[in-house]
Amino acid sequence: MDSEALVTEYVLLGLRFDRLVPGFVDSFTGDPALRRRVQDESRPDPARLTADAQRLRAALPESGLAAPRRRFLAAQLTALECSGRGLAGEQLPFPAEVEAYFQVTPVLGDQDEYREAHRELAEVLPGRGPLPARLNAVRGRDAVPATRLKVCVQALSSALRDRVRREFGLPVQEVVEYQIVTDKPWSGFNHYLGEYRSRVAVNADVGHRAANLPQLVAHESYPGHHTEHCRKEAGLAIRDAQGEHTIFLVNTPQCLMAEGLADLGLQAAVGPGWGPWAAEIFADLGIWMDGELAERMEIAMSRLLTVRQDALLMLHDGGADDAEVAAYLQRWLLMPDQRARHLVRFMRDPLWRAYTTTYVEGYRLLRRWLENRPTGTSSTDRFRRLLDEPLVPESVRAELAARV
Repeated sequence: MDSEALVTEYVLLGLRFDRLVPGFVDSFTGDPALRRRVQDESRPDPARLTADAQRLRAALPESGLAAPRRRFLAAQLTALECSGRGLAGEQLPFPAEVEAYFQVTPVLGDQDEYREAHRELAEVLPGRGPLPARLNAVRGRDAVPATRLKVCVQALSSALRDRVRREFGLPVQEVVEYQIVTDKPWSGFNHYLGEYRSRVAVNADVGHRAANLPQLVAHESYPGHHTEHCRKEAGLAIRDAQGEHTIFLVNTPQCLMAEGLADLGLQAAVGPGWGPWAAEIFADLGIWMDGELAERMEIAMSRLLTVRQDALLMLHDGGADDAEVAAYLQRWLLMPDQRARHLVRFMRDPLWRAYTTTYVEGYRLLRRWLENRPTGTSSTDRFRRLLDEPLVPESVRAELAARV
């Protein structure tokens, strides 16, 4: 099978998965005729999709594709094979499922580390008394009313966009449209429409705060998902004619890289001082925010990153019920009850059940990679590689190992 035929078959395979699981294709900017072709086919058979993924992966060594492309497609096809097996009724141990999807193995965090984070947070928070009550008091002070949510999001987006244009570059015609929605399992979602356009939905149900909105906007738009989609469409898909990058598939290594990149976006675009920077933006809108406190809290809370993955493993590998998992999130992540139940709902969703790992392990892996950059390489140049190159977790780990 020649390289172009293999890539086309990969794209068709992804589109067929979307026939079985709507939403499996996060975005598609390729030839519309391919989507029409799949829509006109009979309903796909999961066993056939699994076999097709295996066949395409076996054909990669003789495809003539360059090594980075073979590595990317091998990772993606391994994940698709796992999805096909699950849809056909096969049950894998949950950690093995996650590893096949994302090239990482989920492990439980250290509760002693969580206790230390709680002690650190207690030193940062004002007032006295139990930690949850003090944290809730701070969280209540900078709540953003749902009626002001869109204007706040747009103001942050505009400020971040200016920085990203200057530091990383964007196509001149790119644009993001924001929508406020309800009754969704996530807090925010980027719908990339192609031709450098995104529609970002922000879920008002979760209760947003001024201290958290900068991270959300950076994650979904600048320099997160929207920026990555734009730069990869302009570079890999159009300039380099690599058709595998016209489709973005859920539950693949592509997602872990994208979520890790996006969660590091605020640090890449603003860096230390993001709290006071955001507070100035909110002040112009009549919204109060203690920027310095928000930044100190974020440092302490970052040590609780793996709590969400603990909850995921409890739910899908440990047999815990929803109430136990929500209580765990409230205890260690200090989440309000509503937010904890909302996160458990996300973890229960059939499409997103393994996805929480992408935020945890993606952030941890890419943060180490960004920090361990070669001498003479700027943090901007390092982050630009994430935006532009078809890296996978295995290749990132290999680069880290080579620097030891």
